Amino acid sequence: MKPTLTKDTRLCISLSGRPSNIGTRFHNYLYDVLGLDFIYKAFTTTDIAAAIGGVRALGIRGCSVSMPFKQDVIELVDVVEQSAAAINAVNTIVNDDGRLTASNTDYLAVQRLIAKHGLRPEQSLLLKGSGGMASAVASAFRDNGFEHGTVIARNAETGQALAQRLGYEYASDVANRTADVIVNITPVGMSGGAEENDLAFDGETIAAAHTVFDVVAMPSETPLITAARSAATAVITGAEVIALQAAEQFERYTGVRPSDEQIAAASAVSRA
Repeated sequence: MKPTLTKDTRLCISLSGRPSNIGTRFHNYLYDVLGLDFIYKAFTTTDIAAAIGGVRALGIRGCSVSMPFKQDVIELVDVVEQSAAAINAVNTIVNDDGRLTASNTDYLAVQRLIAKHGLRPEQSLLLKGSGGMASAVASAFRDNGFEHGTVIARNAETGQALAQRLGYEYASDVANRTADVIVNITPVGMSGGAEENDLAFDGETIAAAHTVFDVVAMPSETPLITAARSAATAVITGAEVIALQAAEQFERYTGVRPSDEQIAAASAVSRA
């Protein structure tokens, strides 16, 4: 039975250019399971400064931030943690009595997955993509000691900038390159997208890899992940990323860390 809303119920929100139900389902499911007096609601805005002012003024406990607001909010908060400062992008804001602290739980989730899956700093990387999420993923690898990487991006300006910042190589396409860990951080394979049936890497590159990591979360079994499983190559899925980053947010908002089983159940509900 859901708890009754009262004046003491804590509100958490998301701010996105294109709100979805994923975070709403994830957080509200766990509030119900754990009996927490919280509620989560997705919003969009045309005035991000006013929205963050509202978070502060109304005592909204937590705020998830998605594109196109991840950089804009930096100047609107009081504290920027290293996870956000490392990539100049925020996806989580916590409000402690009017003091706003920003972090990036995508970055933190990737760091956890690197450790969970036993990836080693001496392994080589191919990172395909150069957008905001690519910056978070690539920075998490670099800050965990991975020194041998190549950024693959069709956009030469953003690709070269990301590679230069991390001390990695840059290339406009994969060509005949291989690596121990290959990571797709593009929309290739995303459900409903123009390239939903395409592979981000070819079969030879997949077969040569030790681990295939696809950040695309919808579906969790992308063409790349399916091909990697068929090649008996270890995989890390986008569903793992989105569940872990949301769990990091949840813990920061509530002070409660859900169990792995609860996180998995909430993730399944969020993507249903």
